[in-house]
Amino acid sequence: MSSEIPVKQVDPSPGPSKNNKKGEAVELYASRKKIYVKEVKGFFQRIRNVSLTLLMGMYFLFVWLTLDGQPLIHFDLPAREFHLYGATFYPKDFILLSGMLIICAYGLFFITTLFGRVWCGYTCPQTVWTFIFMWVEERIEGSRNKRMKLDKSPSSSEKLFKKSAKHAAWLLIALATGLTFVGYFYPIRELIVDLFTFQANGWAYFWVSFFTIATYLNAGWMREQVCLYMCPYARFQSVMFDPNTRVVSYDPNRGEPRGGRKKGVAPSEVGLGDCIDCGQCVQVCPTGIDIRDGLQYECIGCALCIDACDEIMEKMDYPKGLIRYTTENELEGKTSKLLRPRTFGYGIMLALMISAIIVTIATRVPAQLDVLRDRGALFSFNGQGRIENSYTLKIANMTEVPQTFTLSVAGLEDIQILTETEVTVASGENRSLPTVVDVPPESINESNNEIVFQATSGTDTSLSLETESRFVGPTR
Repeated sequence: MSSEIPVKQVDPSPGPSKNNKKGEAVELYASRKKIYVKEVKGFFQRIRNVSLTLLMGMYFLFVWLTLDGQPLIHFDLPAREFHLYGATFYPKDFILLSGMLIICAYGLFFITTLFGRVWCGYTCPQTVWTFIFMWVEERIEGSRNKRMKLDKSPSSSEKLFKKSAKHAAWLLIALATGLTFVGYFYPIRELIVDLFTFQANGWAYFWVSFFTIATYLNAGWMREQVCLYMCPYARFQSVMFDPNTRVVSYDPNRGEPRGGRKKGVAPSEVGLGDCIDCGQCVQVCPTGIDIRDGLQYECIGCALCIDACDEIMEKMDYPKGLIRYTTENELEGKTSKLLRPRTFGYGIMLALMISAIIVTIATRVPAQLDVLRDRGALFSFNGQGRIENSYTLKIANMTEVPQTFTLSVAGLEDIQILTETEVTVASGENRSLPTVVDVPPESINESNNEIVFQATSGTDTSLSLETESRFVGPTR
């Protein structure tokens, strides 16, 4: 028997349509009806304001910060260098990116099993920018009722002014978003100067325009459509829910039957529940659902309906919490468990991945030496009668400064390098160096001998690299 909470889609206008006859095709996608979200204040809205301020502050500020003359965060694609908080990573560190993505996935699964879609409600970029755009709309066009009245009113100078001001503000925010995003790939100070002096390349203009338009459309026009139709999380979230998952829920046992009444009238006196059917929970919902219809995949867990309902309950002198974060078990009067096998599983995997990434970064060597033996010729004799083997040494310098390495080889008596023994490798460079090694015939007893190449930095004496290889000679 499945323990998942059933998630359902609620048709806002149930019942068979007069125009839909039996056998006719039914459209699966309904054209968008504009949602007028009412502004509400409360505990959860204050939490979102804090998270929104922190996230937006980090996004717009970090692109300007530098550390030792290097941008704090800079993805230098042409140079294939990725600078993060003073550390430089290269394409060969791609495994770290994979690990980070896995950590994000397990973190999302872990949080979802505990608290549902809190990611969507408080930290998702779509939510963050949408709430900013809604705040701008509220400041310029007025309250929900005023916006509805404005949209229904005929064209006028006031309507044109307010609409123009709103869209101009949206475009400015979208432009700042696009500039900042591209600034993480193209140093922001150079980007702004180059853009407005027409010195930037075409790709810079393209990507700034792309992210400006995408932000403007997603946060200004599409809004909940992104969550309902474009975001895959809305579709697979239910597989991570169970009766112990804490989600935004309406308490029907307490609220039903719903109905209006005067302030101060006890529900028992009129044979009704605590819900006065004011509709405030619907008016504040950014996706336009009625939480009283049960858990729906459109719910992003923003808790605006909780703040709105608590405000009404306070005015009616009723206890708060008619709509609240709760679990299916608690609504049914059962005991709810915070930790359960699924949560432990996600938590353990999350902890293991975080530990693996930390160990990988902590033990990451800032330089690397690889040796490839020339397989085209096993060995040869030179003019001095010594046996030669050819190799290609590859030295990668992942430090922030150039390194000068001294090369040496050991493992056989009187073994030496005939080619260049000192090489300078620039920061971020991966240099290949053809190398020839020879030994006297009397130094080898076997046809296949183990040797060790060493590269010691004269710039940083603590940086010493070793790699094993094989030296091939004739059978004695």
